[in-house]
Amino acid sequence: MQNTYENFTHTFAGNPLDRSQHLRRNEQTLSALAASAAAKYLPFNKLKVATTEAGALQWCALAQLPKQATHPVFLGMLEDTPHFAVNMALEESDSDINNFTFTDCRVAASTLSVAEAGIVSQARALLDWHNRNPYCAQCAQPTRMGRGGLVRHCDQCERHIFPRTDPVAIMLIQDAQDGDLCLLGKSQGRMANSNFYSALAGFVDQGESLEEAVRREVFEEAGIRVGNVAYHSSQPWPFPSSLMIGCQGIALDHDIVIDPTEMADVAWFSRADVRAGLEGTNPELRVPGPQAIAHHLIKTWAYS
Repeated sequence: MQNTYENFTHTFAGNPLDRSQHLRRNEQTLSALAASAAAKYLPFNKLKVATTEAGALQWCALAQLPKQATHPVFLGMLEDTPHFAVNMALEESDSDINNFTFTDCRVAASTLSVAEAGIVSQARALLDWHNRNPYCAQCAQPTRMGRGGLVRHCDQCERHIFPRTDPVAIMLIQDAQDGDLCLLGKSQGRMANSNFYSALAGFVDQGESLEEAVRREVFEEAGIRVGNVAYHSSQPWPFPSSLMIGCQGIALDHDIVIDPTEMADVAWFSRADVRAGLEGTNPELRVPGPQAIAHHLIKTWAYS
């Protein structure tokens, strides 16, 4: 196993904005920034992002936002320009929707620059978190936004609620003998009957290290014990708010025992077969595209 990777930035990383923690501490400062003529707003509708005909982000001024736009979140500063995101509740019948084209964030990422996709990652995850947390989990009273959207406050029990990011271990496991085989799987669901395989993955449990999560998930899904684990790279994944932590590992076993409840199939694939899958010439194997960290984990191994 080689702990090497290409010099690139994963899709949804590479956000150029300064998140400006010092500005978030003063509500008057944030209000002034939000009302300034220089402020840029990125509209979302039902968590789809506004895009131009050319496939870039459609930023607009405060005056261009429809009345349905409320509670913008502060994303940060780029040079002297404040950037905000706002989620709107527009329906097809609303005339204001004609002023914007909203695109699913996964689809939009295919045409966005690295910087723009990074901004979308932050904005979508934060807006979705606010949508999911209008009430306090401790006393069930309504909460309100603070620090430009970086926290929600409960005035009843004086609790502060912060956005969460869920860590996910995603791993490319190779065999221990000559390293010419890697372990790929496909989960139960809509792709179960296809030839689409990916790296194994799973959420990191409470009180568990990343290495322990890698070993546990691989054993649960494939019955394979894993020895050495090395970090590869990470990727924000705002659907809704995960951090994909890419790892490489060495298998200690070869015989696969699948968990049929979760997995449709897990199999060993040769380097030649995986290269053909990456190149789109293997009718038996499709792998994730370049937007996904799994693609780069697989590619790193296949061409090492």
